[in-house]
Amino acid sequence: MSNEIHILVVDDEPDIRESFQEYLELNGYRVSCADGAAAARALVDEHGIDLALLDISMPGEDGLSLARYFREHTELAIIMVASAGDVMDRVIGIEVGADDYLAKPVDLRELLARVAAVLRWKHAAPGGTSTPTGNEAMIPFGQCRLDMESHRLIDGDGESVSITEMDFQVLKLFAENPGRTLSRDQILQATRGRDWDPADRSVDIQMGRIRRKIEPDPKKPTIIKTIHSRGYVYSPTED
Repeated sequence: MSNEIHILVVDDEPDIRESFQEYLELNGYRVSCADGAAAARALVDEHGIDLALLDISMPGEDGLSLARYFREHTELAIIMVASAGDVMDRVIGIEVGADDYLAKPVDLRELLARVAAVLRWKHAAPGGTSTPTGNEAMIPFGQCRLDMESHRLIDGDGESVSITEMDFQVLKLFAENPGRTLSRDQILQATRGRDWDPADRSVDIQMGRIRRKIEPDPKKPTIIKTIHSRGYVYSPTED
């Protein structure tokens, strides 16, 4: 699959662009680079880009604004690249619909693994309606169903609900642990391989996004509940 995949690297630092491009090309991907938002938009308009790696902190239009534009106007996958200490940037990246994020300095092996994971999800989750492949693969989340095989969230009318790769991984984790309270640290470790920082609200922001898709009243959640000071619990019996 990698020989058919076109990746866009957007970063104002030449060294980072070159290292990402060289490593990804060595692993079989086609790579284009842009030093800012204007060049990135032009490349996306001209080529069939599958995935964009977007640096958040760029002069002029930043990566968050560019991610919001790509999410609204394209179907490409998005991985944000943020400085290690920029917790708020990661939170906003989740809000605008990024599929994943990486913290600088980026380990190139992790970069490759994240790219491969997001692309697997993207190719497993086409748009449109769903035909269930078996009840065992369809997990109820209120009126919605999580199709574990096709990586889709499907509403009560059989239509696909837009979710990111991170959304799917979190829902999958809850589906595999019904009735079990999961801490923020457990959620981040299981889905992103990272420890939770008390200043990091990314889990809470993501849970808000997910609840808006699955809960009848997101302000009074009954499907994924908050357990004060402990975390979250998925209650399928409440559906």
